[in-house]
Amino acid sequence: MILDNLLPKVSIVIPVYNGSDFLAHAIDSALSQTYNNIEILVINDGSNDDGTTERVATSYGDKIRYFSKPNGGVASALNMGISKMRGEYFSWLSHDDLYTKDKIEKEINALSVIGQEKVIIYSNYVMFTKDQENCTPIYLKGVSAENFRYWLTVENKLHGCTLLIPKTAFEKVGNFNENMRATQDYDLWFRMAKEFKFVHISELLIKSRSHAGQGIYKMPDIVLKECNNLYTNFILDLQPQEILLASGKPLWEGYIEIASSLFNRGYNEAGQLADRLARENNPHSYIVMWISSNVKYLINKFIFTTKRLLPSKIKNWIKKMKSVNRRNHN
Repeated sequence: MILDNLLPKVSIVIPVYNGSDFLAHAIDSALSQTYNNIEILVINDGSNDDGTTERVATSYGDKIRYFSKPNGGVASALNMGISKMRGEYFSWLSHDDLYTKDKIEKEINALSVIGQEKVIIYSNYVMFTKDQENCTPIYLKGVSAENFRYWLTVENKLHGCTLLIPKTAFEKVGNFNENMRATQDYDLWFRMAKEFKFVHISELLIKSRSHAGQGIYKMPDIVLKECNNLYTNFILDLQPQEILLASGKPLWEGYIEIASSLFNRGYNEAGQLADRLARENNPHSYIVMWISSNVKYLINKFIFTTKRLLPSKIKNWIKKMKSVNRRNHN
């Protein structure tokens, strides 16, 4: 661990599926690290692009460790990387994202300063589409370890590729849930936060690419369903004392803060649960205090409730019209 070894090996794991368009850029950014004690694992998750992705990966020879497996989703590819890694620390790099050249070095330095074993580092990052120079920085606020799970529930800003995770964290809480296709990362961070301290460093260490081929755009219905399930589980797992400390408010207001965030992001089913728990803990003054400051939240709640009451024929018609509209815009 970091206390015993000031230069621990870091395993950079790159899962990829049909990603020949961006893969070389990701590998190059990993190879360019100023921290030398690294290994790079590329996990081909059953790409069916006539070997194009494989040719990109294997062109790097022994500079990387290459593995291929049947398609099983990004969680299964990451888990293979974890099982094959030789390092003491794990760092995820999506095939379409980039590391800054000092990403690993700065995070290892942070660990050395902290001097604790059960620590996971995360950082700020930038978002871009085509031009890396025309990017939007995402600055995260530092959150204390005891407040981290609440913050993870009310905010959706943590980028998994900024993390530096000790291998012992997987041994303690398990790996990525392979039944999840879109939320396996937040599920794992939430579980890890119960046992490990997440520490923020104020550096922009990831360049995150946004493009049409990402899951959030290709499978929106699955993403929505998984997010509702994920945040429902978060709400049920959060302890009242966690909510009180993290929100700095009465318990019912903490639940309202969660509900407001979820409704505003469109996760209405999970928001409904938080809303119910808020009313159960203070059913009288809740509406009066929040009606003026949560207009969007209340509108989304109204839409969600109304949709549940609509006859099935009307629901099917609305769904059909949405499908037609999407086709017309493609």
